[in-house]
Amino acid sequence: MQKIMIVEDDPKIAEHLKTHIEKYGYAVTCVTDFEHVMNAFYEINPDLVLLDINLPSFDGYYWCRQIRTESVCPVIFISARIGEMDQVMALENGGDDYITKPFSAEIVIAKIRSQLRRAYGEYAIRQEDRVLENAGLKFFPERLELAFGHQTISLSKNEADIVESLMERYPRVAGREALLEKLWDDQSYVDENTLNVNITRVRKKFQEIGIQDAVETVRGAGYRLQVSWKEDEE
Repeated sequence: MQKIMIVEDDPKIAEHLKTHIEKYGYAVTCVTDFEHVMNAFYEINPDLVLLDINLPSFDGYYWCRQIRTESVCPVIFISARIGEMDQVMALENGGDDYITKPFSAEIVIAKIRSQLRRAYGEYAIRQEDRVLENAGLKFFPERLELAFGHQTISLSKNEADIVESLMERYPRVAGREALLEKLWDDQSYVDENTLNVNITRVRKKFQEIGIQDAVETVRGAGYRLQVSWKEDEE
């Protein structure tokens, strides 16, 4: 069952959308904590997001940019703003479509179906999967998947970018500056701890598929992939 996440601070509109969309067989979750939208995104791992622009704390443009650092899932803006520039801003910040309020519930369903078909269905772009492999560890960049033995795990976009860099550079070091540029080349400033947090997430993903100490910190330089587990497996 495909999952839809609704980020709408008007509870009546959110519930109306949820009730109608569920009739078509989708699993729908409405976000209620608008200061920590990404926490809900990580937990739900939605196939599509319906996103309002006018939200408490941070607007929908901000949250769409945050989603785009982690996922390429379709994002449809739903807003009372009808100006041309608002729609341009929505698309420029990573949105895939735009619906103005008041809206027809059937139009919402049609656009949801259209975006899901483009992203995952018969209209999705088909391409041959690349595979990066070291010592039995396999990484599929197009799928955002990491596999080892009989276990496979999904990665966020940032996690996948880090794993790809580590595997491409192996056995050399992937420098911190190169990683920051690869992950956030459109941002003028990134907090020093942001990369550390993402490296920690990558290490946990390796642990989940049974690999301990997979990412070595090279002080003053960056990070290096460890493949010593190959000997343990043999």
